[in-house]
Amino acid sequence: MPDLPRFESQMMIDGKLVGGRNGTFVNLNPATEEAIGEVADASTADMHRAIDAARRAFDDTDWSTNHAFRQRCLLQLQEALEAEREELREELILEAGCPRAITAGPQLDAPLSDGLRYPAQLIDDYPWETSLGDAFVSVTGVNTTRKVWREPVGVVGAIVPWNFPFEVAIHKIGQALATGNTVVLKPAPDTPFNATRLGRLIAENTDIPAGVANVVTSSDHLVGEELTLSPKVDLISFTGSTAVGQRIMEKGAATMKRLFLELGGKSATIVLEDADLALGCMMGIAPCMHAGQGCANPTRLLLPRSRYDEGVAMLQAMYAGIAPGDPQDASTLCGPVISAKQRNRIRGYIQKGIDEGARLLVGGPDAPDGLDRGYFVRPTLFVDVDNSMTIAQEEIFGPVLAVIPYTHEDDAVRIANDSPYGLAGNVMSASLDHALAVARRLRAGFIGLNGAAGYGADTPFGGYKASGVGRQNGTAGFDQYTEIKSVAYPAVSEPRRRRGEAGPPNQPGRLGESHAVV
Repeated sequence: MPDLPRFESQMMIDGKLVGGRNGTFVNLNPATEEAIGEVADASTADMHRAIDAARRAFDDTDWSTNHAFRQRCLLQLQEALEAEREELREELILEAGCPRAITAGPQLDAPLSDGLRYPAQLIDDYPWETSLGDAFVSVTGVNTTRKVWREPVGVVGAIVPWNFPFEVAIHKIGQALATGNTVVLKPAPDTPFNATRLGRLIAENTDIPAGVANVVTSSDHLVGEELTLSPKVDLISFTGSTAVGQRIMEKGAATMKRLFLELGGKSATIVLEDADLALGCMMGIAPCMHAGQGCANPTRLLLPRSRYDEGVAMLQAMYAGIAPGDPQDASTLCGPVISAKQRNRIRGYIQKGIDEGARLLVGGPDAPDGLDRGYFVRPTLFVDVDNSMTIAQEEIFGPVLAVIPYTHEDDAVRIANDSPYGLAGNVMSASLDHALAVARRLRAGFIGLNGAAGYGADTPFGGYKASGVGRQNGTAGFDQYTEIKSVAYPAVSEPRRRRGEAGPPNQPGRLGESHAVV
């Protein structure tokens, strides 16, 4: 095993590394069930200290208006993270249980490449001010210049899950800070160290003013709920389960919280009759990556009945060759799930699939052979699944695939859309035009064709229906961290008219009196 990274046990509030009023709590390695360290355990009072600091920093500093300074600070943080990349890699493997191979992609290297750089550049390119041109406004009798300004929302509560903790955190704080907001980052109690590392690097290696960014760790989820309840917090940026997202919407209603909610999914891959069947079935092993702990994982695979038996045979051979294992091993695809609670929940779903009549081909609810410690689940393949079954409708968040037969293309689209979720999906076809046509019919926010995925800090990510509200990343992500202010003033090119005086005739590019803003 590589050398242990230096874990940061303190959280960061108002520019200082501090302990928690509730002492500390233990961070466990899900692959071994052993303690890897302790971290500050915040109380509600600690959380309110962080909220107050963020509010003060937004209201009393020029962070919200100084674009060049924000850009410089984000690039300072980028440099500091690059210097500790390999320590961060080992940290994520230990606390998230993520396989080493995946840190080369979405767990670390991919978000580190552009999670801060993209929003830092967008500070220069974003339309902070747009002109609507001049128009005669009848209610005032004035030829008026009209502009639209984009301004930061204010204090952002960023709540991060345990499955891809750094990836989610860096995209949240990158866009929230770049748009001029201040932030209180609340990591999941299962994966606090990558967040406290961020706090330490901000405090020690950047010029980010005290209070602009805060990191609060706690073993109690209700401490994080203080962000939702506080009238001093303007926006909640949450990634996690749909049930918690619904609670945030409910609790935040009293203070009219702005919301970004990236929630659950039950994504489907449609393998069309003309597709490369082997490539389509390869998409079926995606739920085994990181033990299925990904909201966009395609956990339903739809095969045409004309090729169903052939596809099932391929999938059975693939799943038989995947064994859960040590995430430190570079060849491991399926590591542990995050906790005993999550392991038991997944095994319960597998048993429900058996009880409801799905045909179990590989895996099952029993413990994997040879793994006496750690929170491991056997990669599990169900076939002959009806889309009304629990395992086809509910998010399992484990290495479980439901294979569903369909009779014709319209049937496949209907099945794929027959879900409370709408986060992601895939279409496999020998014809790109054919795949694009089917993709347009899917009610989901993130569609991949023939194995491609449009991942990146410039790509909006989010879902339809119960999969959430808003988008992370891209200019759409920037937009959600801003408020819109419309500004009007008398056009300097013409004198002010008295009320009742005739206005100018319609002109190209201008609103006439009949369309005036009132």
